[in-house]
Amino acid sequence: MKKWRKRFVKFLIFDLVIVLLLLSTGLIYQQVGAREDAKILVPPGKLYKVHGDNMHLYTGGEGDVTVVLASGWGTANPYVDYYPLYEKLAPNTKFAVYDRFGYGYSDRTDKKRDVDTVADELHELLEVSGQKPPYVLVGHSLGSLETLRFAQKYPDEVQGIVMIDGGSPEHYANDTSDTASVIGGFMNQFRIKTGLLRLSLQSDAVVEASNANRNELKLVPDNLKKLDTTALLHNYGNANTVDELREMSANAKVVVDNKKPFPFPLTILTADYFGASEPEWDKTQAEFTSWSEHSKHVTVKDTEHYIHQYHPDLVANEILELVKK
Repeated sequence: MKKWRKRFVKFLIFDLVIVLLLLSTGLIYQQVGAREDAKILVPPGKLYKVHGDNMHLYTGGEGDVTVVLASGWGTANPYVDYYPLYEKLAPNTKFAVYDRFGYGYSDRTDKKRDVDTVADELHELLEVSGQKPPYVLVGHSLGSLETLRFAQKYPDEVQGIVMIDGGSPEHYANDTSDTASVIGGFMNQFRIKTGLLRLSLQSDAVVEASNANRNELKLVPDNLKKLDTTALLHNYGNANTVDELREMSANAKVVVDNKKPFPFPLTILTADYFGASEPEWDKTQAEFTSWSEHSKHVTVKDTEHYIHQYHPDLVANEILELVKK
């Protein structure tokens, strides 16, 4: 009996040593990889001090109107994600792609991700970088909230708004999901910090699956695809992005509480999800038109949530319509 106990204790110690060794190896693997990510993620645009931290802005094109592109939640590298769209816009107008704190090439911040702070950060970024209104604001997905709040706070600077499958404030205000607890939870953070996420993304099949709703980035050059994966490893699950999810419902209610139909045009582009869209989403998308006195709703066929990765020509044409008004 004593021999059995001694063997059992030895097995436990051995297993514990193996587990600790694997954890240590994973932590080192993640830390070394994170340092390499930082070397690769050289800003393609410029960094500007906004509320004391560095915020990234990438601009191009020429014109009297600037199209400001706001990414959706979790879009790790907006510069890459919007590539198919701003390539279409550049010959016809000026554009500006910005990274919220915690995204792309911007710093992370200790400031709460409430919608007023985010909208004010964008306004300051546009000012310090020398951009001039009028702006046509483009919001994808959750980027709709900061876009609308910016328009509420600075209406004289806005010429129009285009939503790329952007959720309505009413939709987000009633959203009861707790995604923040999943993304910011122990198991997911353990996966990130021990290098398991990094290891999984060495597989082309896993990367392709993660880009499934972005048309597998078929319209993006290979070198930018690699940058996108690097940015995902660098930014996924950080405190700023998790806080955005926590604040989502409260932020939406702030926007709803200040609702007054805009006097400028609002175009709502809704994905058909290849015929698999949800009735409730379609309903709130149709009702989204109530946010402007001059609204337009278009359901885009044969597309997923990232419409601009499937039909950038269509999206660009809708934006340019508002640029020319």
